[in-house]
Amino acid sequence: MNVKHVIWASIMSTTISCQSVKKEYTSFEEYPIPEGKLVEMEYSPIETKFTLWAPTAEEVRVLLYDSGNEGSAYQTLSLEMGEDGIWNTSIKEDLKGKFYTFNVKVNGKWLGDTPGIMAKAVGVNGKRAAVIDLRSTDPEGWANDVRPLLKDYADIIVYEMHHRDFSLDSVSGIRNKGKFLALTELGTTTSQGEKTGIDHLKELGVTHVHILPSYDYASVDESKPDKAQYNWGYDPQNYNVPDGSYSTDPYKPDVRIKEFKQMVQALHKAGIRVVLDVVYNHTFNTEESNFERTVPGYFYRQTKDGKPANGSGCGNETASDRAMMRKYMVESVLYWINEYHIDGFRFDLMGIHDIETMNEIRAAVDKIDPSIFIYGEGWAASAPQLDQEELAMKANIYKMPRIAAFSDEMRDGLRGGWDDDRKGAFLIGQPGHEMSIKFGLVGAVKHPQVINDSVNYSKEPWALQPTQMISYVSCHDDMCLADRLKATMPDATDEERASLHKLAETFVFTSQGVPFIFAGDEMMRDKKGIHNSYNSPDSINTIDWRNKTIHHDVFDYVRELITLRKNHPAFRMGDADKVRQYMEFLPVEGSNLVAFILKDNANGDSWKNIIVAFNSRKEPAKLSIPTGRYTIVCKDGKIKQSGMGQVSGNEIIVPARSAMIIHQ
Repeated sequence: MNVKHVIWASIMSTTISCQSVKKEYTSFEEYPIPEGKLVEMEYSPIETKFTLWAPTAEEVRVLLYDSGNEGSAYQTLSLEMGEDGIWNTSIKEDLKGKFYTFNVKVNGKWLGDTPGIMAKAVGVNGKRAAVIDLRSTDPEGWANDVRPLLKDYADIIVYEMHHRDFSLDSVSGIRNKGKFLALTELGTTTSQGEKTGIDHLKELGVTHVHILPSYDYASVDESKPDKAQYNWGYDPQNYNVPDGSYSTDPYKPDVRIKEFKQMVQALHKAGIRVVLDVVYNHTFNTEESNFERTVPGYFYRQTKDGKPANGSGCGNETASDRAMMRKYMVESVLYWINEYHIDGFRFDLMGIHDIETMNEIRAAVDKIDPSIFIYGEGWAASAPQLDQEELAMKANIYKMPRIAAFSDEMRDGLRGGWDDDRKGAFLIGQPGHEMSIKFGLVGAVKHPQVINDSVNYSKEPWALQPTQMISYVSCHDDMCLADRLKATMPDATDEERASLHKLAETFVFTSQGVPFIFAGDEMMRDKKGIHNSYNSPDSINTIDWRNKTIHHDVFDYVRELITLRKNHPAFRMGDADKVRQYMEFLPVEGSNLVAFILKDNANGDSWKNIIVAFNSRKEPAKLSIPTGRYTIVCKDGKIKQSGMGQVSGNEIIVPARSAMIIHQ
């Protein structure tokens, strides 16, 4: 038992009575953990069972309501303590359509109403849970819904989007703007005839849509659907229910559930998998949270003086290393897979969680479908209350096989660090970032030509396989790529920034890591220069779909990059040994020029000796290459896979501020 447990246990030590047996818990490790699933409400037309894990409670009540947000309880029942800290009661009548809350008494104090920690349906704003028959929320054909085929993680291309950003624009042609159903609408276009919505995703060619937090979060008032409200959603309230603000009727518990399923079903039919952004590392509030009102102190870590720890920077950090929180996370992930057919998970601030929990999640998911992808942020906002060696940090990814993390090494090597929006890097011609970029191009694995002492953040490789590294240059956090280029190159022309935009995306999609693109980057989306737009208005965050026409050359380039990657397995070998065997960096003179060759027919590719060169200089660069005759497929910001000319000899000229790809 570590020090923080001893201190907090002295505060929270509680005497309870269970079947006339008096027991005192002196540490969190002693809390009983039930073996079965965490099911707090089990409905049938003849009986509804209520259960709650509350081992330190003296009394537990369930309150029944006719409404999800109005009026007082029409009935209150006491639960009885059973085994393993579980309280139980049942009501032998049909409660479908009713709502309920629990109230727990600890140390003589009633802690306040909560829908429970495992609520699966809620009323408006998530304060009351709902009695519901989940099968009635299944859309037609749901039982036959299947995941699109995925042979290997190396085949993944992730597109990160926010529901409102993606569909709210007045010219999007989408009816259900800002809603789950926006991703079910087919045939939507702008007035210029550009495809939008789900057809745009199919046209682009992505394999996975990463939706920002879509569970029930606290910062948007669902009772005011006509009021413009915006948040990314990183403020969890109920982890296992879709958020009502993205539904067409937040007052009806079944509507948000069915519409979320319809969204997943439509994306699956389009050949696209769905990744859910999960934020198990903290909750919106602490004292009034469902966790704290159920088992005080248990679900959160504490500092040595007994105060809530704050590794998330949001006021608290959850304790994944405690048995019930670990069980909770595993069951929650499995619930989203089984009930909603989710195909992947992105863990926010994954570095707050412990390695053992992440590996247990991976193992549990593998029993259902090993193709489900798991990745996360391999860092925390500040040091969590757990030893660094135990945490799911980026440096420990090698301890978590088949779990991936974002590479800020290549990201910041390309566009500059997080701490100064005006400070650029390789893309704007600053020297000294080449090794950080090479680190990302090989997928963060050990490579004989990557000198880790010269890499910006990581002085040793952290991935066992390249598919454990997320390759990206822009995401919802921080400035998007177009804004970053404007900030670091204020005097550049639109054409110059477009060239560098294409160059940046070429790095992402020719990296051996898993490529990831922020929604709208494929058409130079901007956010008016806002660094952290988590609660900025729609005018800042909404994608302007006119950009698809204005910057159609950028869209075409990114689309062709994706097709290039799909068609040629050399760009996605998926194996560290193959990367070391076939990928070789070519010698260059000077800075701001990086080139590599994929030797022979890497990974069985039909192309032989593929050379990719990146030049961020203001002038063309000479590059020595193995003597031969090559076909040019990428040059001057254009891609044509059938070829756009040939070059012979042992030298090529790489145009300024662009990428060049050739092959034999």
